[in-house]
Amino acid sequence: MKRIVLGITGSIAAYKALEILRRFKKGGEEIVCVLTPHATKFVTPLSFSTLSGNPVVTGLFEPRNTPIHIELAASDLILVAPCTYNFIGKVASGIADDTLSSVISAAKSPVVFVPSMNTNMWENKILQENIKKLKKLGYYFIQPETGALSTNKIGKGRFPEPDLIVKKVYQIIAQAEATPLQGKRIIVTAGSTQEDLDPIRCITNRSSGRMGYEIAREALARGGDVVLISGPVEIEPPKGIEFVKVRTTKELAQEVLARGDKAHILIGTAAVADYTPVHYENKKIKADKLTLELKKTQDILKLVRKRYKKLFIVGFSLESNNVIERAKAKLKEKSLDLIVANPLSSLGGFETQITLIDRNLKLKKLPLLSKSEASKQIWDWIIKSRNEQLNAPTN
Repeated sequence: MKRIVLGITGSIAAYKALEILRRFKKGGEEIVCVLTPHATKFVTPLSFSTLSGNPVVTGLFEPRNTPIHIELAASDLILVAPCTYNFIGKVASGIADDTLSSVISAAKSPVVFVPSMNTNMWENKILQENIKKLKKLGYYFIQPETGALSTNKIGKGRFPEPDLIVKKVYQIIAQAEATPLQGKRIIVTAGSTQEDLDPIRCITNRSSGRMGYEIAREALARGGDVVLISGPVEIEPPKGIEFVKVRTTKELAQEVLARGDKAHILIGTAAVADYTPVHYENKKIKADKLTLELKKTQDILKLVRKRYKKLFIVGFSLESNNVIERAKAKLKEKSLDLIVANPLSSLGGFETQITLIDRNLKLKKLPLLSKSEASKQIWDWIIKSRNEQLNAPTN
């Protein structure tokens, strides 16, 4: 069951929204109707509350624990049908002076407009520029039809048939569910890093990079704009992503920090070398015995969090013992949004049995899965957790 906000604006076609409501209810959806002040001049809230089974929202300022526009913004879809010339102009200009425009201003879910107006208004260049602007920003439009208007003239601007509107809304919902990362910039780090001892030898680890590459591939499949920053691996990068090859921890940090300002989500699967030699030898080291002096490398996720406070960051933790407790400690220490705890057995393999840990330290242990299947479960969790965080009320 989907929760759909049905917004009605001040158009002569407002009464036709009742048929749209009836069809959604028949499909088993939960419908909350929001009427603008002008809409109430054409239709009454009582009709919509009777058919929907929910109170009709007409005002912003009723006492509530959570502001009504924030609560409704978390719905699966917002449909404005009919939508007037004036309302399109308000949203395009960033104006939120009533309940419906305020819901749209806070929404992360798809917003669909169904314009209905006189032909001259429909053809107005200002309106067309506003529609073009909103489409570019990711809003959806269902085009009006050509037919008899309220003036008894024939022209474009007629409200489409309710069956057509409902069909297209379900198509938009299906598209949004299939590509939930559409328009999102995703950074994935993968593979190991290498810290040089001399021109030939280095300190590294046995990470294969498979988990990170599967995470990147799944992000691409879900519509994300993906950049994969990878240390040395023996895997071909997925086609259709931006691929950046690095070798050292310093190089990895530089590439991530340079892209963080335009990113929405960072998934840090790279197995970063924790230590680097204090001294680098210009020639191949030849000695019967060798003592190495090492220092800690940069903590990339800490650096990123310090610079980009609002970036959604998911870390990975692989430990040989106390796997869960150490992952929890890293989550807090690095101020991450989520962390994935890996057992030692996943290192270099094709399968893994991971535990997902959220910022409230809630655990979700997954069964043994291929890394491809695990990446799907991880993305389901990330998207759900991020949406809950974005829609949470602020103090």
